[in-house]
Amino acid sequence: MKPTFETLYREKIAGELMAKLGLNAMAVPRIQKITLNMGVGETTQDRKVIEAAVADMTAIAGQKPVITKTKIAISNFKVRENFPVGVKVTLRRERMWEFLERLVNVALPRIRDFRGLSPKGFDGAGNYNFGITEQIIFPEIEYEKIDMLRGMNITITTSSKSDANAKALLEAFQFPFRKQ
Repeated sequence: MKPTFETLYREKIAGELMAKLGLNAMAVPRIQKITLNMGVGETTQDRKVIEAAVADMTAIAGQKPVITKTKIAISNFKVRENFPVGVKVTLRRERMWEFLERLVNVALPRIRDFRGLSPKGFDGAGNYNFGITEQIIFPEIEYEKIDMLRGMNITITTSSKSDANAKALLEAFQFPFRKQ
């Protein structure tokens, strides 16, 4: 069974964007991938923190993340070379669509004092970045089992070359952007 957001994109949103932006079918912006990145700087004191971060990210994304390691040693931060400092996961296809649906419909409305996402998160190449401060907004995380609150960066990579077209795509998925 196809995810709801994928069906919505194929049947409704793509046609609307073609008419609204004046593009042909191949030039309509698409979401290519979603990357989740969680930095875990506390690993300098306790190595078990990275295992908890991997467990949280696995529950949120539905697939096992890659542990990112340092490339060089930095003595001021007490970090050695090949030291684990974070986890990241790239979602594509069905998992990407399912995550996007959970993000928009469940997770973002659960953020405390949420006033919308910043429209300034576009990078000039049609991709959107934003951060969240707590992983507990996702329903897969059990509040009693977490050891500490961790934030993460979420990057939505689109096929669009302009920020305006990418914003129109995300607005079609009901992304809650703040009014300027």
